[in-house]
Amino acid sequence: MIRQGELLEQVHAYNPGADDKLLQRAYDYGERMHGDQKRVSGEPYFSHPVAVANILTGLRGDLATIVTALLHDTIEDTEATYEEIQQLFGEEVATLVNGVTKLTRLELSSEDSAQAENFRKLLIATANDVRVLLVKLADRMHNMRTLSCLEPESKRLRIAQETMDIYAPLAGRMGVQGFREELEDRAFQYLNPEAHDALKERLQGIRDESGQTIHAITRQLQNHFAEADINATVSSREKGLYAIWKKMERKSISLEQLCDITGFRIIVSAVEECYRALGIIHCTWQSVPGRFKDYISTPKANGYQSIQTTVIGPERQRIELQIRTRDMHQIAEYGIAAHWAYKENANTALAKNMTKQFGLLRQLVEMLKRDETPEEFLEHTKLELFQDQVFCFTPKGRLIALPQGATPLDFAYAVHTRIGDTCVGCRINGRHMPLRQTLQNGDEVEIIRSRAQAPMRMWEKIVKTGKARSAIRRALRKHQDEEEVYLGRRLLEAFFEQAGQRLSDQLLERVLATMRKSSIRALCAAVGRGEIPAPKVLDTVYPQTAGKSGGNKSERQASMPAIRGVRPGITTHFAEGVFPVPGDRIVGIFTPGEGVVIYPIDSPKLRAFDNQPERWNDIEWDTQNNTNAVFVARLEMVQLDEIGSLNSITSLIADYGANIVNLRLQRNESSFCDVQVNIEVRDLKHLNKIFSALQGLSVITQLRRISG
Repeated sequence: MIRQGELLEQVHAYNPGADDKLLQRAYDYGERMHGDQKRVSGEPYFSHPVAVANILTGLRGDLATIVTALLHDTIEDTEATYEEIQQLFGEEVATLVNGVTKLTRLELSSEDSAQAENFRKLLIATANDVRVLLVKLADRMHNMRTLSCLEPESKRLRIAQETMDIYAPLAGRMGVQGFREELEDRAFQYLNPEAHDALKERLQGIRDESGQTIHAITRQLQNHFAEADINATVSSREKGLYAIWKKMERKSISLEQLCDITGFRIIVSAVEECYRALGIIHCTWQSVPGRFKDYISTPKANGYQSIQTTVIGPERQRIELQIRTRDMHQIAEYGIAAHWAYKENANTALAKNMTKQFGLLRQLVEMLKRDETPEEFLEHTKLELFQDQVFCFTPKGRLIALPQGATPLDFAYAVHTRIGDTCVGCRINGRHMPLRQTLQNGDEVEIIRSRAQAPMRMWEKIVKTGKARSAIRRALRKHQDEEEVYLGRRLLEAFFEQAGQRLSDQLLERVLATMRKSSIRALCAAVGRGEIPAPKVLDTVYPQTAGKSGGNKSERQASMPAIRGVRPGITTHFAEGVFPVPGDRIVGIFTPGEGVVIYPIDSPKLRAFDNQPERWNDIEWDTQNNTNAVFVARLEMVQLDEIGSLNSITSLIADYGANIVNLRLQRNESSFCDVQVNIEVRDLKHLNKIFSALQGLSVITQLRRISG
C-alpha cells in the first residue's frame, strides 16, 4: 500500500501548491474509518482507496478529486456520514464523496434492463460534476487490476462485461485513452482468455524482432527534426491487445499482416511546428493515400487534437505517426481530467477546447431523460459510445459531429428535432441525394423540409444516432395515438348514429369505470385499436339496445334486404360469415327451423349441399325494393405501418359515401399491418369503386375482398 508521504510527493509533482494538511487529514481519516476491514484478497481495505487516489494522480487530478478518492467508500462502508465529511473536509469534497457513494449503490447487474437503468442513473448522477465519474472510473480500474481474487467466475465475467460495455467506452469518450485501453485489455483477459494469452505471446515475439527497427526510426525522426530546428520529442507506442484483436477481427487478417502495431508520437511546442513536422515526414517518406487526418483544425467531440498520418518507411514498412503539441498531448492523455489543470486560464484556446468535452455528457443526459425504456437508452448510448465520427457542415458553416455511417436524417435531427421531423429530402455538396446516403467527412448538408411531412417508421432503419432514433419513436408513438383516438371516435359516432343516438362526452363518461379506462381519450384509442368493440360501448351506455344494434351489424347487413324467389311467409337470412352485396350471384338453402339461408354462389360452404338438390332455391336481389338499404362488405388488406396510412384509408372510404362498421388492425412485421375492415355499401358497383380507389393508395400493398 502506498504510504502517505509517497502520495504527497506524487501530488506535489504536478501541483506544488496542494494543501498538504488537507491531504494528510483525508489519508488519516480514511485509514481510521476503514480500520480492520479487509478486501477479498486479504489486504487491508484502505489499500483500495489509496490505490484509486494513486491512479488519479496519474491523471493529474485536482486536490478535491484525490481527497475524494481517499474517502470514496467511507459513507458506504463505514460509520462516516455526509455531515461529518462536510464539516471536516468542506462542501466540495462532501458532495463529490456523496456522488460516488450513490454510484456505488447503483451497482450494475447482468440483466440488460437493470444494466441500462443503472447506467441511466449513473450518467444523471455524474452530469453535474464529472470528477465523480473520474473517481468511479479509477475505482473500476483498481477493481479490474485485482479481479482475479474475486469468486465465483460468473461474477468476474459479469464485471468484465460491464467494463467492456460501459466503463471503457465512457473513458474513451471523456478522452482518457489510457484508461480505456487498460480497461479493455483487462476485460479482454477474462472474456476471451485464450485469444488474450495467444496474442500476448505472439506479440512478444514480434516485439523482439522489430526492436532495432523501432529504435532506428526514432533516431532518424529525431535527426530530421533537429536539422530543421524543431524541438520535438519522439516516442513509440504499442497498440493495446484488445485494439489489435478487434482490428484483426474486423479486417479478417493475421497479426503478421497488421502494419500499425507500433505507432510513433511526435510532440512539439506550437501548432505551426506540427505542420512543419508533417512536411518533413512527407518529404522523407511516401505517404499512404487516405490515411491522413487533421484533428487539429477539426478536433474530435471529446477535445482530441492531433495530426495522424501513415507513411511507407524503412524496409517498405508502414509507419503510423501522431503529431501534436504538448498542450494537445495533455488533453489526449488525461482527457476531461486535464480541465482542472487549466481552469485558472479560462480564456486560453486550450481551456475553451476542454469545455467541449462536457457537451457529450449533456447530450446523453438530455436524451436519456426522454427515452421511454432503459433498453432504448442502452441501445442508443452504445451506438454513440462505440462509433467513430464524421464531421459535416450546414450551409451556414456550422460543424456537426456524427457517428460513422450516419445519414442526412441523423444530421437533420442533430441540428434540431423539428428539422428532423419535417425532413423530406437533402442536398449533399449541392446535389440531391437520398436520405439513406452515408455521410462523409467534410460534406455540406442542406436539409429540405415540408410542414406536411411527419416521421415514418422506415426511418428507424436508416438512422444511426440515438438522438434521431429516440425522436422518431416519440413522434411515431404520438401520431399513432392520435390516429387511434380519431378512428375510435369515428367508429363510436357511427354506431351511436345507427342506433338513433347522438354521441357525447357525457355519455362516454358513464362507461369509463366499466371499461377500466382513465379518460375518454383512452377509451377512444382502445376502440380504434380494436381492444374494445364499438358495439360493446353502445350496449353499455344503452343496455336496452344490447344484442340489437352493434354486435350483429358489425358482421352482417344492417337490415335484411328484399329477396325474390322465396315463398311468402318463409324467413330469409344470410349464412354466418358471408358478405354478399346486390350484384353478387346468390343462392338460398332451405334449412328446417331457420327458413332460407342465403350464400354467395361461390361460397365453399355450398359443397356441403351438393347431394341435396331439393334444398336449393334460385333467388335474386330485389333491387327495386332495396333502394335505401346498405349491405356489409368485408375487405382485407396489408398496409404500410406509417404515420397517416390508416387515416388515408378511412378518409377514402368516407369520401366514397361508405361507413366503417368494424375494423381490426394487427402488426405482422416491423413495417406492415394486417387490416380487416367491414364497410356498408349500396351494391357491388359502389363496392368496386371503393376497391379500385383503395388499390391506388401507395400505403396498401395487398387488397382483397372476403365475400364468404
